Amino acid sequence: MAAFFFRRRFLAGALLLTAIAGGSAYAAVVRQAQGASALPTVTTYRDPGCGCCILWVEHMRQAGFEVIVRNTPDMPSVRTRLGVAPHLQACHTSVVGNYVVEGHVPADDVKRLLREQPDVRGIAVPGMPIGSPGMEQGPVKHAYSTLAFDEKGQTTVFERH
Repeated sequence: MAAFFFRRRFLAGALLLTAIAGGSAYAAVVRQAQGASALPTVTTYRDPGCGCCILWVEHMRQAGFEVIVRNTPDMPSVRTRLGVAPHLQACHTSVVGNYVVEGHVPADDVKRLLREQPDVRGIAVPGMPIGSPGMEQGPVKHAYSTLAFDEKGQTTVFERH
């Protein structure tokens, strides 16, 4: 009889330990999934004929962002609606959270923008500098800056690359 109670207690204890371990593993998976989804979705507007935009989108996805691509042949109206001044324009325009991201901005700069939440309209890499994400051409890399801009199009250097 004592062996029966011992076996029963042993099985109950083993079951409890399994439940605790399983619950901890489940909680870890949930925390990991929540961390991965902590980045807001990026909506990118691009001209359907531009290939470098897709390379930038891939760069953002590899950095953990979910990216929705909207093909539009009318990029000027998108930029006007989003407040991107002509001197800041590049080939694609994105919206992430409450910010506008213009051009080939590195994912780390976007993450910094979201982390620091400065009082700006957005950030931009004007033009299409060689070596920026999506514009890689082997070892060639030109120096460029990511600019923060306000509603009036006034800029400050956000990051140098």
